[in-house]
Amino acid sequence: MSEIELVDVQAGYGRAAPVLRGLSVAVPAGTIVCLVGPNGAGKSTVLKVASGLLAPRSGAIRVGGVDVTGQGPQRMLASGVAHVLQGHSVFAEMTVAENVLLGAYTIKDKARVARRCDFVRDLFPVVAQRWTTLAGLLSGGQQKQVEFARSLMVDPKVVLLDEPSMGLDPKATSTVFEQVVRMRDAGTAVLLVEQNARRALETADIGCVLDLGRVHISGPAAELLADPALADLYLGGRPAEPLH
Repeated sequence: MSEIELVDVQAGYGRAAPVLRGLSVAVPAGTIVCLVGPNGAGKSTVLKVASGLLAPRSGAIRVGGVDVTGQGPQRMLASGVAHVLQGHSVFAEMTVAENVLLGAYTIKDKARVARRCDFVRDLFPVVAQRWTTLAGLLSGGQQKQVEFARSLMVDPKVVLLDEPSMGLDPKATSTVFEQVVRMRDAGTAVLLVEQNARRALETADIGCVLDLGRVHISGPAAELLADPALADLYLGGRPAEPLH
């Protein structure tokens, strides 16, 4: 069963032409699915629809097999869908602990909150190490891990990640993608949008190439990454041959 599934979705903004034009994508349990494609293909719009920030004009959204079409962000979160937005969203003047605990604001059971705190501290060592530090003093890559930890406080079925490497240097980018894999391995499915298409496909289990508001091609991420035609069209060409 898929943790989240979008079926034949059309969606857009205001009276403009739809951005998504019959898009279908599914995120099976225990997988990272990445969406890649050119600017304007609709990648971030998919995440907004999936998290309830944007209602679809038609089509269906299912979480764990249950139809949740048209539900807003709060209900989608309660259904098990967490959304980590593009850019940095930590509160700089609050500690790491305070930022993480904001992710549990809907949970009334203090024992459950404590268990989730232990879980995310174990999963993201930097969060545990900097627990009492002001979040604004952390590097960009460390702040992103705080955002990941906050999103997992409600024990979601799936986490939606929008451009997690944006603004990060190569070392921090590598660390962030390693943490995405840790999330998957800890039991949370991931739907990932990322401009760094090659790095995203290296991390993901399944890749979906979007074009003109639809999934143009999908399959095992490693196979898409190895396809020369796809590399030329969507991944910035083939990687350079190593120098000898």
